[in-house]
Amino acid sequence: MLILLTGIYASRKESGDKSAQGLLLAGRRMPAWIGIFTMTATWVGGGYIIGTSEAVYDSARGLVWAQAPWGYALSLILGGLFFAKKIRSYGFTTFIDVFEQKYGKKTAAVLFIPALVGEIFWSAAILAALGITFATIFELDLETSILVSAGIAILYTMVGGLWSVAYTDVVQLVFILVGLGISIPFAIQKIGGFEMALDLYDQSMKNGLTLFPPLQAFLGNDPNWGNQIWVWMDFALLLIMGGIPWQVYFQRVLSSKSDRSAVRLSIYGGICCALMAIPAIWIGIAGAGFDWSSSGLGTAPEATMVLPYVLLEMTPPLVAALGLGAVAAAVMSSVDSSVLSASSMFTWNIYRPLINPGCTDKQIRLTIRLAILFTGAVATWLALTLQSVYDLWYLCADLVYVILFPQLLLALYFKKSNQYGAVAGILMALVLRFGGGEPLFGIPPFLPYPMNDPVEGILFPFRTFAMLSGLITIVVVSYLTHSKSNGKIIEPKL
Repeated sequence: MLILLTGIYASRKESGDKSAQGLLLAGRRMPAWIGIFTMTATWVGGGYIIGTSEAVYDSARGLVWAQAPWGYALSLILGGLFFAKKIRSYGFTTFIDVFEQKYGKKTAAVLFIPALVGEIFWSAAILAALGITFATIFELDLETSILVSAGIAILYTMVGGLWSVAYTDVVQLVFILVGLGISIPFAIQKIGGFEMALDLYDQSMKNGLTLFPPLQAFLGNDPNWGNQIWVWMDFALLLIMGGIPWQVYFQRVLSSKSDRSAVRLSIYGGICCALMAIPAIWIGIAGAGFDWSSSGLGTAPEATMVLPYVLLEMTPPLVAALGLGAVAAAVMSSVDSSVLSASSMFTWNIYRPLINPGCTDKQIRLTIRLAILFTGAVATWLALTLQSVYDLWYLCADLVYVILFPQLLLALYFKKSNQYGAVAGILMALVLRFGGGEPLFGIPPFLPYPMNDPVEGILFPFRTFAMLSGLITIVVVSYLTHSKSNGKIIEPKL
């Protein structure tokens, strides 16, 4: 209720600006302090919090595989240093505008697909996680949990657009800090204090209390890691580089008051993103050191459920309620952002240029709101009906990394890139990515990648290989077809 009322209150900010820019980008006048909160909330959502605790707690992975906190932090910082200033200075409305201006409307529409699907499946995945968590812990109805959270997020996003999303992000991050922060001392006390918790964790985990693999692993001289180091690096680069080409990030960049402000928001957001992972890391450590046989559960929970069960079994009821409220807040902060981002791209880059080129500003605003309702409904339906939503989102994250990152990089920094190179790069990246197989669709590996372990699968970093191959293909084909293309040089709007 607090988040809903905050979203409705924030919509009054939007009501003073009747343009589509007011709904999509808060009129490009987002205050700096709110901008930092909402930039941090770009990645600090339900999946980020639950996933970090899960990785830290899982004895097969441990802290060294909890890559999201520093990976996404670096993603925001690098995005600020190399992308935010450029894209903000061009006066774009979505980051797909880069491709529309460089390659034309039709090529941009193709590149819009992985961006759109990624946002929708991300929303569905975290809604499903919330529903499963609340259904398991409180024995609540799964459908009700998902429908209520999704309904609240969709309602205030339709009413206030980015203003509502940004203001509720402030409340949601406070919930996360307070709700999870106050639970840590209670949970750690159950296993003998902070020092004991760290000792127990260091002894019980395969890789100990370390954030990064040892140097010997990178040199290939650590038998404990072997070829697994390539998988670690593949996913690290996916998080860092693949975390940049998302509309949910660039929506904040483009809402800032200036290009300098966009850079600062990205860098500060990256730092805050890393700091916000600390409560989730400690909860994972507490869960790993706790004697679950003495709990009401009677046995250690699955890694995916460690955060709610640590709150339920290791903290007082009121603290547990606040902590689980923080999880719900984190989920809504992700859902509203993703739904608005997907709707923004559809309206601005598909409806406006291709479906109804002569549309008025009023029609654009109406379409945005209808698109929010539709994409929110699709994400909710997926969360309620599919069992493999997370797998679908991981696949979309792969596609964003291997397809959109090289496309965005070269569209901005390689003047000769053109639509022929862009299309060739898409095809090359798709073939090489799916050449490593995709269990979700029953696609076996059909390319002879090295390091193919019969138990662990392909350890060769084929995602990064596909991304780099796509990048090189864009460069080569663009050079070969430069005289035939009508590729444009993107110039900043003064």
